[in-house]
Amino acid sequence: MNDTASTTAAAAHAGPQLDRRMLEALICPLTQGPLTYDAAAQELISRSAGVAFPIREGIPIMLESEARALE
Repeated sequence: MNDTASTTAAAAHAGPQLDRRMLEALICPLTQGPLTYDAAAQELISRSAGVAFPIREGIPIMLESEARALE
């Protein structure tokens, strides 16, 4: 498998790609702090709140009730 094919395969496995501009505009709904995108886990991480918000089918779920506590 060449580099382009392996990159494409990895991206397809990780799920839908998120728009970089959208990611830059999103903030943590709990702290209004920045979020970090974890493409492998399909999550948006809020270090200040200590939680990770899931991304399902390319849609960030920014609800406190859906957030996972970071270890």
